[in-house]
Amino acid sequence: MYIESVQLQNFRNYRELQLDFDKGTNIFYGDNAQGKTNILESVYICGTTKSHKGSKDKELIRFGEEESHIRMMIKKDGLSYKIDMHLRKNKAKGVAINGLPIKKARELFGIVNLVFFSPEDLNIIKNGPGERRRFMDLELCQLDQIYLTDLAGYNHIVNQRNKLLKDMYHNPALKDTLEIWDLQMLQYGQKVISKRKEFVKDLNTVIKEIHSNLTGGEEHIEVLYEPSTEAEFFEETLKKNRDRDIRMKMTSSGPHRDDLCFMVNGVDIRKFGSQGQQRTAALSLKLSEIYLVKEKIKDTPVLLLDDVLSELDSNRQTYLLDCIHDIQTLITCTGLDDFVSHQFHLNKVFKVVKGEVFEPV
Repeated sequence: MYIESVQLQNFRNYRELQLDFDKGTNIFYGDNAQGKTNILESVYICGTTKSHKGSKDKELIRFGEEESHIRMMIKKDGLSYKIDMHLRKNKAKGVAINGLPIKKARELFGIVNLVFFSPEDLNIIKNGPGERRRFMDLELCQLDQIYLTDLAGYNHIVNQRNKLLKDMYHNPALKDTLEIWDLQMLQYGQKVISKRKEFVKDLNTVIKEIHSNLTGGEEHIEVLYEPSTEAEFFEETLKKNRDRDIRMKMTSSGPHRDDLCFMVNGVDIRKFGSQGQQRTAALSLKLSEIYLVKEKIKDTPVLLLDDVLSELDSNRQTYLLDCIHDIQTLITCTGLDDFVSHQFHLNKVFKVVKGEVFEPV
């Protein structure tokens, strides 16, 4: 599977843009704040319906315009797919596959699998639990369409339950309806917990070797799932915390409070790891995504690297480039020196200047 082309209209700082990609390595280079990341973001949105930055649709539309369009052409198993994404300021986005509108985002997943790696991802280990949950969810949604439905259902119920807990302060009689929301929370939440637990188990089967190779065999990593509550005890925990939830006006337990722990040589590197250890673990995590997609879906993902090489030392640059030689990759950078020094083959090169993209002769 690979992306043939992308076409943008009024997206971020691009009024009109048409790009044809190579099956191998595609480099976008230029100064900062020229629009390189916006190209990768458009590809990610077209494949997942979401921005890797968490941006809202109205923030993606070119300033002064009311709507934006992204069109992506994909070749997979000898078949062609056309994904059209229509972003509007005050309405839900419209998505069509080969001209046929879809209603659910899950209908899009599986056509193209994407792994996005940005400098911010290097901080996933030391930052808060929310980012680590987001990593789990984004990857699981690509690997499992049902998980996307369960997660969306769970998040909706949590939001409704929290609203009810706040409304109960003014109307205590609403407490009688709390049980209904709890039952639905359990229905979705237990599935989310079970899928996350299975995902972390699978993750450990691939990340250990990658991390060992990155560190020359000196460090051994283990990823631990830290659920707010186990699936089998979720109902009991909800009941036990109910009075506290009413008092605090928020839901205090469930998958929305989960975390991941990263142990390197027996040490929790979230708290006690060096910056180098945290970054190496983050790199191992992102590379593991590639292998999990290959293994679980039997497909090769497209890798989006947003100015990551400049953040890595020479050894880690070399390892990363060795890992991606056989998959389609879109890379942004400020210059080509790193690739030249590693004698890395560049299939297609684009220069980005103030929202204009050129192919240097």
